[in-house]
Amino acid sequence: MSTTQPIITVEGLSKVYRLGSGRDGSYRTLRESITEGLTSSVQRVRRAFSPTRTSGKPLNGATGRNGHSDDFRAVDDVSFEVGAGEVVGIIGRNGAGKSTLLKILSQITEPTEGQITLHGRVGSLLEVGTGFHPELTGRENIFLNGAILGMSRREITRKFDEIVEFAQIEKFLDMPVKRYSSGMYVRLAFAVAAHLEPEILIIDEVLAVGDAEFQKKCLGKIGQVSRGGRTVLFVSHNMTAIKQLCSRAIHIDQGRVVLDGRLDDVVDHYLRAGLEMSTTGEIPESAPRHRDLPGEALFRTVRITDLDSNQLKQLYFGQRFRIECICDVLKDIPDAHFEVSISTNDGTQVTYSTTMDGGHDPIYLGRGRHEFSCKPDVVLLPRSYTIDLGIHHKSGATADYVQRALDFTVLRVAENGDDHFYWPRSRGFVRPPTTWHLQG
Repeated sequence: MSTTQPIITVEGLSKVYRLGSGRDGSYRTLRESITEGLTSSVQRVRRAFSPTRTSGKPLNGATGRNGHSDDFRAVDDVSFEVGAGEVVGIIGRNGAGKSTLLKILSQITEPTEGQITLHGRVGSLLEVGTGFHPELTGRENIFLNGAILGMSRREITRKFDEIVEFAQIEKFLDMPVKRYSSGMYVRLAFAVAAHLEPEILIIDEVLAVGDAEFQKKCLGKIGQVSRGGRTVLFVSHNMTAIKQLCSRAIHIDQGRVVLDGRLDDVVDHYLRAGLEMSTTGEIPESAPRHRDLPGEALFRTVRITDLDSNQLKQLYFGQRFRIECICDVLKDIPDAHFEVSISTNDGTQVTYSTTMDGGHDPIYLGRGRHEFSCKPDVVLLPRSYTIDLGIHHKSGATADYVQRALDFTVLRVAENGDDHFYWPRSRGFVRPPTTWHLQG
């Protein structure tokens, strides 16, 4: 629990969906949709000037935890506080309720039960497509988003050049955003959310769409925002980013808060939750996954072997090894590439490789079961590691990504005893091929 004055207070928050029906089972007309959108925008402007209190009321038939049999609780009796200037990581597997919680805090979705109190303006960067009008240009959307945050035109104009420079979309500024690539869209959306100075910044996993250079740029900006005294809620499957930015974390599973506290304690608890999967190599459908395009692919198994295909759980120092995987492709993917990365158990990436490395073209993956393997040419220093797996489109959109699919350990001695690691703890992660020249 935060020791500073709360800027966010969440009390007994729940969100219940009735499966198999819409909000009330009726069709909404275009006029109703437009009216609702305009009303929401006006409400956001009004909220910018006073503390926001949003309370939920039970849906018909949703009477607490024992509601209708077709009810699904995406968020279930969640309570916490966040102090001004805190950077809090919200972690959990896919489907745990993280994104629904953020949508409620962003006032995009109304809660069914409970109450939230927000002191200050809220800037949100959720899934691609939220918050921008596709028919408006990038320039127009910057001003629209600023107005929704309650900012004057003068304030937006003062920040305009900074936003455009950060997003790197000068050439496309007067093009409708519906024609932007996902990467361009995310760059602009993040730049607007971070530069228009909301007191509360809410960021979902959407940063995964950007390239590595832009992700680094975004993480730097988030750190700058937090040092400026603003509050950040950050959802990510990247534990390295979480540890880099946050001082506290909240682990959510099945819509409920499992653990809220010190960053290292919560991250360790989350990673241990997948321990059974990560030691067997069997990957259940409920495994921690990230998917931009659900229903396209599913990893089933992964194992690490020696070069004779004998399965291993630990490697001798310097031992060559192979990673073998099985996945099911549920829908043809014409421009796929596989990813295999090796990380430490806290999520720090050590090596990364894809089937497009070296300029290779994407591959066509037809429906059905596929097996693939790779042989990393790397000498890992002694410590415990884990394997992450991914199938992506050429654009970067993810069909399936599994974190901590398999754990393994590298020992301190070579198999034949001719080599070993001298030091009591590892200094770094890999030993690169090195040529030494001595003079004198």
